[in-house]
Amino acid sequence: MKKFKFVLDKNGVGNLLKSSEIKSVLESYGSNIKNRAGEGYSMNSIVGKTRVNTMVFADTYEAKRDNLKNNTLIKVLR
Repeated sequence: MKKFKFVLDKNGVGNLLKSSEIKSVLESYGSNIKNRAGEGYSMNSIVGKTRVNTMVFADTYEAKRDNLKNNTLIKVLR
């Protein structure tokens, strides 16, 4: 049996993590979470130094209060 050596292309992985395809996948997940959380929640996506980041957060006072009282964003992820 021959030995097989796997070498990871770090630059390729870095480019993949910052690609528009990954951004669209993350935005799809983020918008699904935002819609399940309800009104007052927003989503933001940015391309950072090493990868794409997408976050969902409470944007209005009512949503912030709801999230503090009910842990809405955590419950939506289940």
